[in-house]
Formats: sequence, structure tokens, C-alpha cells
Amino acid sequence: MRRLIVLTIAFLATLGAGAQQVVDLEKTILNIHRESGMQHGMLSVCVYNITKGQEVYSYNSQMSMIPGSVVKLFTTGVAFDRLGSDFRFTTQLGIRGEIDREGVLHGNIYILGGGDPMLGSYRYRQTTPDSLFDGWTKALKKKGIRRVDGRICYHVGIFDEQPLHDSWPWGDVGNYYGAGVSGLNFHENMYFVYFTPGAKLGYPASAVRVSPKNINVLGISEVTTGPEGSGDNVTIYGGPTAHERLYRGTVPLGKKEFPVRGALPNPAKHCADLFALYLRTHGVSISSNSMQVYSQPDSLRIVLDYYSSDYYTLAQYTNMTSNNIYAESIFKYLGYKKFGKGTFSNGAKAVTDFFRDKKLDLGGVKIVDGSGLSTQNKVTADFVCRYLMAISKEAYFNDFLRSLAKVGENGTAKNLLPSLPASMTVRLKTGTMEGVKAYAGYIDVASGDRLAFAIISNGHEVSSAVAGDKLNKILQKIVAIY
Repeated sequence: MRRLIVLTIAFLATLGAGAQQVVDLEKTILNIHRESGMQHGMLSVCVYNITKGQEVYSYNSQMSMIPGSVVKLFTTGVAFDRLGSDFRFTTQLGIRGEIDREGVLHGNIYILGGGDPMLGSYRYRQTTPDSLFDGWTKALKKKGIRRVDGRICYHVGIFDEQPLHDSWPWGDVGNYYGAGVSGLNFHENMYFVYFTPGAKLGYPASAVRVSPKNINVLGISEVTTGPEGSGDNVTIYGGPTAHERLYRGTVPLGKKEFPVRGALPNPAKHCADLFALYLRTHGVSISSNSMQVYSQPDSLRIVLDYYSSDYYTLAQYTNMTSNNIYAESIFKYLGYKKFGKGTFSNGAKAVTDFFRDKKLDLGGVKIVDGSGLSTQNKVTADFVCRYLMAISKEAYFNDFLRSLAKVGENGTAKNLLPSLPASMTVRLKTGTMEGVKAYAGYIDVASGDRLAFAIISNGHEVSSAVAGDKLNKILQKIVAIY
């Protein structure tokens, strides 16, 4: 049942707001909710003045809604509290066995995963596979190793071996954004497949190569050629350990090579296999194939501790680009830190325990993953605002705030609120899924007050872009009050 709280004139005075602007906001929300494509869905809006500690506007704010990637606000905020801005994921390179006079290691090399989502990332020069493996190779050579009479063993035990949540859609999990996480992530658990489109609209498009080179992926393409400028409309199907991938959809006409990102099967094994290949081509031979181990051996000597960037940097990237792999790695690490094993259920317990520590009422709230990819996640707009208000009182808040996209400047917020007054600043996180659109974040107004807001739409029958336009109109009306 829809519920509209109309602000009184006395309460408006505490906001420095005009009655007409509030009436305009209410009319806008009601009209949008009655529009074709929106009328059968749910719409929820909540605004708190967190400087004054007051709820200032509410529309259906107690309805339990699917938030999409707004869940990342919880994952990253809790991690600022539990891990700290300076935390770094650690991957260890170790050896077991004796090194003889000829430089032969009679034993194995071990890669011990620490959940680092940046390990081997293609995005940064210092984290690319070649840069990563070069540093590891130099560390081994420094120990005098020139040949390995053994193999590379890899260990992922910091997390469980369930990279995907049970509720994630099958149509998502073969794509980069649904790749899931491992205790030993690699190359952001994704790969590129490059398509050459056909000569005409509707002609078959060919998958011509993949990157990184030498990965074990067998692609079957049913991709055709779409209109010029139509972008990436390819869906990739395949499980987390299956090396076969089915490509369906379209790539645009006129591109010589068009890249599409897919989920890399078994990233931990790929990390070990590609490192073995790198060693063999850089002066260190290995006699046996790579192998997963399920416990760390005795007498292991650590050769190198490899650190990720600091958590503040990871949180910025997670929120501004809405990266699911980073979010789930952080989420599972929270579970590992508190309960000794990184699982979805332990991550959820760690996050909800934080909510309880902050005395937040969890009515209508359920968290099952760290990225928001699951439709089992549920929140109320009121809860989102109360969480944002609670976290604004913490010492790390400025780092958390700066991890959010700033309207008009970066990330998913770049093109929102084109007429935002210079006296205001809006930072937010967006959420988008089929039938789900959400905005949540902070507004700093000219008076010096800070607002927390949440706008969530579920079950709409319009496109994501159209739903976004409608939520943007609501956000514009909220801003106009001040």
C-alpha cells in the first residue's frame, strides 16, 4: 500500500525549504508512479537530514525492495570500519624443498591466494600478468632457482570454492560482471574475446582471438552483426569451471575487432598455468603441470609477499565503476576476517553484525552477497538512509564519501543533475538490474546541512534508461527543495 508523508509547514521551516517545492516533489513522485510502465511496480523514496538527525521526506520508505548495486554501499562501508583504509590484500609466493648447486628446486612452488581482486589486473601497468609474473620470477631467481623438479601448486583456501551465489541469474554468470570470486583471483576473473563483424547487418560475426593469450577457453559463436554504433549486445554462457563458452547476441557493424568481456573459468588454475608458462619462457623450467592443493604444507618458505593497492583505492574503484568482482572479494574477506572462512553466508553475517552494532533496525532487510547481483537482497529506503546516517559519524567517513561517484564528475553519476547548483554536492551509488533501478547517497546543501537519500524502483516495465530518467527527475526535485 502506498504511503505518502506530507511535511508540515513547521517541519518545512526546519529544512529551510519552501512548501511549494515539497508539493512539487510529491506531485512528481505520484505522477511517475502512475505512468505507463511504472504503475504496476513499486517506488520508494526517503530523505534524511543527517546533520539534524531527522527524516524529512518519505514515500513508501518501509517497503522491502531489491537494491541492486546499492548493496555495495554496505560492503564498502563495513570494510572501511572492519579493515581500514590502509588494508591491503596479500598473496604469498612460497617454495618447499631443497635447492641444489645447479639451481634446481627439488620441490614445488606455491601460490597462496589472499582474495586480492587486483591480482593480474589488466587495468594498471603494475598489475598486468606480465608485471606480476616478472616480479615473482625475479624473486625466485634471487633464491638461485633455475629449474623446478616439481610443479606450481596453488591454494585458494582463504575463501570457499563457491565462486557464484546460488541466486545469481544464469544469463549473468558467463559474463565478466557475474564471474564470481576465488581465494586466488586473476585478471579480475575475466578475459576478452574479440569479434570481427560481418560485412553486412545480420551476417555472422567471428570470434578471432582472446586475451590474455594462452588461456584455456573454447568459444562457440552464434554472434551476428548489429547496426553500427549498437555496442556490446553479447551474452556469454558458461559455468565457473567449464572451459566451453557459448556466445550469443550482436556486435556492431564497422569495427575491425570488437572486444567483449567474459568470465574466466577457474581463474586460480589459469594464474598458476600462465605463471608456469611465463617461467618456462624466462629461463626457469618446470617438470610437471600445475596442481591445486587444499592445505598449506609444512616447511613452506615464503619467498615474496605481494600486496594489493590500499583498501581506499579498491573501495573507490568498487563504487565508482560498480565492479562486482571487487565487491565480492571484499565481502568474502569480511567473512574470512571475522569467521575464519570467506563465504557468502559469513560475509552476510559480518555485514549484518555491523548493522546490529550500530543499532539499526533490520526489518525488511536481507543481505546475501556483496555486489547486489542477487535478487534475494532486500532493503528499505528508510534503512539505507539510516545506514548512511550512522556511517557518517565514523572517523573513516570522508574516505567512504570520496569513494562514491560525484555528480557531474565521475563514474555512474557523471551525467546526472545537469543543472546542479554550484553550492551543492551530490555523491551517490546507483543500482541497475532487470526491473530494478536505485540511487542512494549524500547531498551537501548550501546551508551546510548534509542529507542522505534513497530512491528505489522495482518491477517497472520500462527500460533501464527510461527508469533512470524518472528517478533522476525525483532527485532533481529533492535538490530543488534546498
